[in-house]
Amino acid sequence: MIRALGMMSGTSLDGVDAAMIETDGTRIAGFGRSAYRAYSGNESGLLHAALGQWPGGPDVAEAAELSVAAHAALAEAFPETELVGYHGQTLAHDPAGRGTHQAGCGAALARRLGRPVVWDFRSEDVRRGGEGAPLAPFFHWACAEWAMGQGLLPRIPVGFLNLGGVGNLTFVDPAAGAPEAPGACVAFDTGPANAPVNDLMRARRGLARDEGGRLALLGRPDAAVIARFLDHPHFARALPKSLDRDAFPALAAEVAGLSDADAAATLTHAAAAAVAAGLAALDRAPELVLVCGGGRHNAAMMAALAARLPVRVAPVEAAGLDGDMLEAQAFGWLAVRVLRGLPTSGPGTTGAPGPVCGGRISHPPGR
Repeated sequence: MIRALGMMSGTSLDGVDAAMIETDGTRIAGFGRSAYRAYSGNESGLLHAALGQWPGGPDVAEAAELSVAAHAALAEAFPETELVGYHGQTLAHDPAGRGTHQAGCGAALARRLGRPVVWDFRSEDVRRGGEGAPLAPFFHWACAEWAMGQGLLPRIPVGFLNLGGVGNLTFVDPAAGAPEAPGACVAFDTGPANAPVNDLMRARRGLARDEGGRLALLGRPDAAVIARFLDHPHFARALPKSLDRDAFPALAAEVAGLSDADAAATLTHAAAAAVAAGLAALDRAPELVLVCGGGRHNAAMMAALAARLPVRVAPVEAAGLDGDMLEAQAFGWLAVRVLRGLPTSGPGTTGAPGPVCGGRISHPPGR
């Protein structure tokens, strides 16, 4: 077993999560400590300025330097780690075009930490024709196996719904013998999740988010806006599929004439409607959807999901898991898989033609 530190800074641009996991890249032996480093207003602003830019863009170097520095500062609190999984900061994602861009150099992080770092998890999958996202699904399968082994979940098909800046859903069939086995995992990006609401709050009220969904709970969702939103070509695409954070720019214009509360409610319900559309596209629906990521703290979002989804919805804590750290843990687990040459994605999760082991390994000097 390897003690790995997974680190994740998602498209919500709020900060860095770090979490220890002990694993052989297949089985989860145990979960360890975790920590969070929030981005300051200036740091978040810097990252927002770099969104949509590719290598060589005017703000990319500064965003990459910030990413490495912030992750290094947090990782220093975990001297027990033997291996680091570093996702970097996604600035642009266009798998059918220019590829995918996560700013931040894993080799620079390895030099600063004196530990091997696995990074650039998505590029190889995209190079082989996959979407490069989502990448947590194989870990979701391992989490379901762990929770079922602990008696915390019945052995039923389950869904893992991550609500970060973008939403992604994994269908897990526990009857399959490994995450890369045919039918074990089906995964895709559902649509926007927290990003449009966060951007609305940032623009209108100077706040990072609709804390707890309090503003959205005061508003009324605009059904016509949501219906037009669901006409977006993304929802007609075959599974699996992925999205850029800012793939729905028309949403902001659609709610521009609404009150703050009605706009927040509309964007929140749009995210839930996107999840419902994703479930309808599955050949086989899960019996339970476990919600992780920041969106599960939003009471308006959870209520919208419960109202719109045809299956039971619960926070992932119901299965004994940490919904704030699941994505970070995923990249620790994936780092060990890369180290051991095991697949990190495949046809059912990214659309790659076969199993892919994606990621680069950088060792510190002299090791």
